Amino acid sequence: MCDNPHQIGTGWKGWCALPSSQPAVPTGPWRDLTYPLGHAVPRASVFPQPVFRRIKSLPDDPLNVTEMQMVVHVGTHVDAPRHFFVDGPAFHEIALDRLCGPGVVLRIDRGAGEAITVEDLQPFDVEVRSGDIVAIDTGWSQYAGTPQYHDHPYLAPDAARWLVDHGVKLAAFDVPTPDLPVSRRPDHYDWPAHHVLLSHGVLVSENVCGLTGLAGQRLEFAFVALNIEESDGAPARVMARPVQA
Repeated sequence: MCDNPHQIGTGWKGWCALPSSQPAVPTGPWRDLTYPLGHAVPRASVFPQPVFRRIKSLPDDPLNVTEMQMVVHVGTHVDAPRHFFVDGPAFHEIALDRLCGPGVVLRIDRGAGEAITVEDLQPFDVEVRSGDIVAIDTGWSQYAGTPQYHDHPYLAPDAARWLVDHGVKLAAFDVPTPDLPVSRRPDHYDWPAHHVLLSHGVLVSENVCGLTGLAGQRLEFAFVALNIEESDGAPARVMARPVQA
């Protein structure tokens, strides 16, 4: 099911080459595509709820200090290849030019447990360029904070390969994972979308929001993720703004 013929945890194929790019000319303001971090931030159901607590508080203390404890894959975040490949780069090894740059939002309506296929992506052949960041808007962010959010559309393995073949450098999703919803997974499920994308150096961002209305235009994205040493992922502030085509 996955594009990884090696033993579990290996199979990193290297970064794809990025084309040279020209500075973008913005035509509109930045839009925040990030869920605020808090106790109820959207996350995959297999991960624990994050914990935030105030360890110093005014006026009893001279300052306010907040402590947080959380998995790096909750809320809006970016996966490093190390998430599934011990021979792949960790987050501190990801160059900045793979976390920002031009791209597009693709609006693809799918229901609970329905696959996004190559046929769904093919109409966007002209829009998606080599080196792009591609965000897929299924409309599923409207269900964030409800049980329905966890029974979402997913990316078929051949559609993940389509993104690789089109030279995409980062794929973002408005669902907890581009793979099959947890409740629908068979035994020994192997996360094929993650394996195809990350093994070829296509970064994955999950729990993105605010994509409505951005389809059909060129955009500049910034995935401002924490530079966590040896980490398999990182929370991110994600932004996009329209630019000249």
